[in-house]
Amino acid sequence: MNIRILLADDHTLLRAGIRSLLEKMPGVEVVGEAADGREALSLVKAQSPNIVLMDIAMAGLNGLDATARVIKEFPQVKVIILSMHANEEYVLQTLRSGAAGYLLKDAATVELEMAIQAVARGDTYLSPAISKRVIDDYVGRTSGQKSPPEQLTSRQREILQLVAEGKTTKEIAFLLNLSIKTVETHRTQLMDRLNIHDVPGLVRYAMRLGLVPP
Repeated sequence: MNIRILLADDHTLLRAGIRSLLEKMPGVEVVGEAADGREALSLVKAQSPNIVLMDIAMAGLNGLDATARVIKEFPQVKVIILSMHANEEYVLQTLRSGAAGYLLKDAATVELEMAIQAVARGDTYLSPAISKRVIDDYVGRTSGQKSPPEQLTSRQREILQLVAEGKTTKEIAFLLNLSIKTVETHRTQLMDRLNIHDVPGLVRYAMRLGLVPP
């Protein structure tokens, strides 16, 4: 049976390039393309892919939170994160979100195929460019202490991203189908947890996490 792939990336040309590569691989079928996390969730439900290739920085709903929702709602679907970043925090966040693979966007075509085949077999795939120290750090953590991103709920991270994208409280309430008071409460709580009490600070923090592009 073909490995069914869904592409989720907000760059149209990049999706087209990856799709072209995938369509040349034997036993691989591209079943859809999404431009953001919400569309990805909708297409996962509609198309039942085996693997989602998921970008991190996408408007509305970022790839990390979209991945966590895919894993929770469709546990049979595997997610490979596509990223430009090889730093420790990005990698650890994706592993915590439940992703089965982490692939750098400048990887060779053969590495893309290796990642897909490995994840399809049930293995975890990390780009060789990612240092062994990053993997050891993830595996060896036993303190149980949560990093600031993990201290936020999924809803708070979602609101953090929308605030960083310049959305007003009223716009966020409309997008998430929440009351303005509820949005304000979530916003206050995430500011308290992060100890960041101004919008520019939240924007910088969201950039560091990769939730929004610089």
